[in-house]
Amino acid sequence: MSMHQPIPSTPAGNRKATRADFQTEDDKDMLRAARELTKDLGEARGRIYWLDMLGSTAVGYTGIATAILTSNVAVAVIAGLIASLALYRSLMFIHELTHIHRDALPGFRTCWNLLVGIPLLTPSFMYEGVHVIHHKRTQYGTIEDPEYLPLALMKPWSLPLFVIVALLAPIALIVRFGVLVPLGVVFPAIRTFTWERFSSLSINPDFRRKPPTGELAKRVQWQEAGACLWAIAVIASTFVIGWRPLLIAVAIVSLTALLNQLRTLVAHLWENEGEPMTVTAQFLDSVNVPPPGIAAEIWAPVGLRYHALHHLMPSMPYHDLPEAHRRLAREMGSGATYEGANHPGMLTLVARIARSTMMRG
Repeated sequence: MSMHQPIPSTPAGNRKATRADFQTEDDKDMLRAARELTKDLGEARGRIYWLDMLGSTAVGYTGIATAILTSNVAVAVIAGLIASLALYRSLMFIHELTHIHRDALPGFRTCWNLLVGIPLLTPSFMYEGVHVIHHKRTQYGTIEDPEYLPLALMKPWSLPLFVIVALLAPIALIVRFGVLVPLGVVFPAIRTFTWERFSSLSINPDFRRKPPTGELAKRVQWQEAGACLWAIAVIASTFVIGWRPLLIAVAIVSLTALLNQLRTLVAHLWENEGEPMTVTAQFLDSVNVPPPGIAAEIWAPVGLRYHALHHLMPSMPYHDLPEAHRRLAREMGSGATYEGANHPGMLTLVARIARSTMMRG
């Protein structure tokens, strides 16, 4: 196959390729092209990571401080919205931490946890060791996948419930670290329950997390201890400075959690009924929202607008995904399998999933 000619159309003919077209057999041409066209990409550039993460974090905390300190309601609302979006971008680096090589960015994981993960009660251990299961060839989309629910195949009421419950995330995290962790020191059963049920950023209610081992176990110890102390300090602060600062901060972080839940809702098509899938089927069950639109860069930051492409190349740094997409889209041409994962935006995707649930009553 020449890399300078468009890849032939998929078995889908004139329609976009779907997961069902490749449920049992991969599009080997596409997988080969993805490797060949991106050989010179894939090195995490520290300058980009550090500036992006630190800048987003600084804007986020400045926004929270402004919202708390100002007496102008309009200023507080605008500052809160900016803070929510900035902190959302900062938080999404947790996804990068699960994929970059441990030696690629010295100090980045520790710094992110100290500045973002622990203060927002979402330390990296809640994603590390969990998210990788979502990328395993035989576990993606199955009952063992912590990040998969067949939402498109569920009842209509499940979608609004799935989204709205995210607003409670900040309160749940304060209870998890400020109440359950101390109780778990005294009562081992609570410790086990907390670890299995509330120690991973998962959406599959049947997922039970196994005990951490090796290097991850060491990271869990200091990250959980730090988050526990911070949560207790946050609770105690209400007796000194009152409830207003905490309520404002919780409202801002709740908006961040809501936005992330909406992104999660459209990260996949959620059409798999539990059977293992080929890499190509996983790709087509995932979602790219490529340019020219810019809105996706806000609601799916840090490379997450290329989520389907990420499933083809999980270790590709977020800053290289746009170039990888341009190359693949150009070389594969219209009608190729690769085009099947591209979608126009969030509203179209939500409508698609909602229609699917309506058909099931």
